[in-house]
Amino acid sequence: MHLSDFDFDLPEELIATRPVSPRPTAKLLYAHQGGIQDRHVYDLLDILGQGDHLVLNNTKVIPARLFGTRQRIGAVGGSGSAKIEVTLLTPNTDGSWDALIKPLRKVNEGEIVTFAAGLSCKLLSKDQGQAKLRFNMIGDDFDMALVEAGTMPLPPYIASKRAADDRDLSDYQTVFAQHSGSVAAPTASLHFDQDLLSNLRAKGVRFSEVTLHVGAGTFLPVKVDDVRRHKMHAELGTVSKDAARAIDATKQSGGRVIPVGTTALRLIETAARDNGGTIGAWDGATDIFIYPGFKFNVADGLMTNFHLPKSTLMMLVSALMGQTRISEIYDHAIKNHYRFFSYGDSSLLLPEK
Repeated sequence: MHLSDFDFDLPEELIATRPVSPRPTAKLLYAHQGGIQDRHVYDLLDILGQGDHLVLNNTKVIPARLFGTRQRIGAVGGSGSAKIEVTLLTPNTDGSWDALIKPLRKVNEGEIVTFAAGLSCKLLSKDQGQAKLRFNMIGDDFDMALVEAGTMPLPPYIASKRAADDRDLSDYQTVFAQHSGSVAAPTASLHFDQDLLSNLRAKGVRFSEVTLHVGAGTFLPVKVDDVRRHKMHAELGTVSKDAARAIDATKQSGGRVIPVGTTALRLIETAARDNGGTIGAWDGATDIFIYPGFKFNVADGLMTNFHLPKSTLMMLVSALMGQTRISEIYDHAIKNHYRFFSYGDSSLLLPEK
C-alpha cells in the first residue's frame, strides 16, 4: 500500500479560503448505493430521519497563534528582548502545551515569553524542533486571555493565501463548540447552524456529542512510501457514558451511526476498539490510524469535507468506502467544482453493505 495510491491532482482554484453563508448552503456530495448525487447540506433534512444518529465533536478551537516578547535580563548591553511567535499544538495531561516557537533558538529553557492580556509562558523544554510550555493561567482565565491575545490558527493551505481575521473567530468554530483545546476545527461540523440542528431533531434524528481536541498534527504530511509504517500523532478525547450508551442503543436497534467528521469517527472507533468492539465510555489520547483494511465497529457512514492528497484522511475515507469508490467520488467532486478542504463543501459517504 503506497503513498501514491492516495494521490490526485487538485486545481488550485478549488481550495476554499472562505466558507459559504449561510452554512448549510454548502454543496453536499451524497454517495450511496453505488451512486452519486449533487445536493446541499440543507438536504440532510430529506436524506436523514428516524433511526439515524449523528455524532458531533464539540471541541472548541482556541486562538492558538500568539505573538509575544522574550525578555532576557542581563544580556550584553542590558536587558535584551526578541519578538517571538508561538503556535500551540497539543495540550498535555499535566497542563503543559506542546508548541512551535519561531525562532526557537532565541528562547532558552526556563525563560519567559510575555503576550497581551497578561498572558505569559515558560519554556520547559525543547525536543526535535518543538517546545513544551507552561502558561501562567489555566481554565477560564486562560481561555479569555487567549481570545484577546491570540489569532485563529488557520490551516497552512489557507494561511498561505491570506491572514486570519476577525471573521475567522466565528467562521472557524462550530455552533455547538463547548470544550476548549483544539488548534484545528472539526470542519465537517462547520456546515451546521442551529436551525438545521433543530429541524433534524424534529425529524427524529438523534445526536450525541463527543470531544476530541484536534492537534496540528492533522496537517502533517505522510513521509513514508509504505503508509502502514506511518506513525500517527496523538490527540486527547472523551466519550461519556451517556454518549456511549446512546450510540450503542442505535447500533443495537439497527439504526445508522454517522459521525460528523473524521475526528468524531476516529474517537468512537477508538472507544470501541478498546472495549472489545462495542463502544463504551472512554477518555485518553488516541493515535488510531485508519487505512484500507480497517474493521469499522461503530461508524455506518461519514459526513466529511474533501481532503488533501496523500493525507491520512484520504486513507481513512478510502478505508470506509474502498479506494476505487473514493477515486470515483473525488473525480466527480473535481469535475463538478466542489470546494475543497476546511472551508470547502461536504460529502455524506455511505458504504455499500
